[in-house]
Amino acid sequence: MLEIRQENKEDYDEVYNVVKTAFATAKHSDGNEQDLVVDLRKSNNFIPELSLVAIQDNKIVGYILFTKIKIGEYDELALAPLGILPKYQKQGIGKTLIEKGHKIAKKLGYHYSIVLGSEKYYSKTGYIPASQYGITAPFEVPNENFMAIKLNDTDAEITGIVEYAKEFGI
Repeated sequence: MLEIRQENKEDYDEVYNVVKTAFATAKHSDGNEQDLVVDLRKSNNFIPELSLVAIQDNKIVGYILFTKIKIGEYDELALAPLGILPKYQKQGIGKTLIEKGHKIAKKLGYHYSIVLGSEKYYSKTGYIPASQYGITAPFEVPNENFMAIKLNDTDAEITGIVEYAKEFGI
C-alpha cells in the first residue's frame, strides 16, 4: 500500500538516492537534481510541509518538493523536483504525490504552482501553459513546457515573471 507523508531528516540520504536514481535516465536532466534538493532544504524558500515522500514496500520510492517562488509581489510555488524510482514509475505514484502536494498547498493559502516539464505528463494533473495565466519564465523555454495550475482563487491579479529561489541558479 502506498503511503504519502512529509519528509523528515532521517529520510534525507534515501531521498538523495531516490532523486539521483530517478533522474539518471531522464531525457531532460542536468544530473544535479538531488543536490538541488539538499540546497533548497537550507533555503528560506523551503516549506517542510511540501517536501513529501512516497513509501511502498517499506522504502521511499518517490519524492516531490514544492518551494517558494515570487510572481510579482506574491509568494507562490514551484514544483521541482518530482522523482520516482524507475521500477515504480507508471503506477500513479507521481500523480498521487502531486495531488497531495496541491491539497497541502491549498490549505497553506498558495494560489499557483508552476512547473517546468513534460506537457504530456503534467497536463494530466491540471497544469496548463503558464502564459494562459500571464505568468512567464525568466528564461527561454517552449510555452507548452512552462506550466502552471491555479490552486486557490484570488481577487489579486497575479501575473509576471517568475523569480526562482537562488538555489536554482536561474
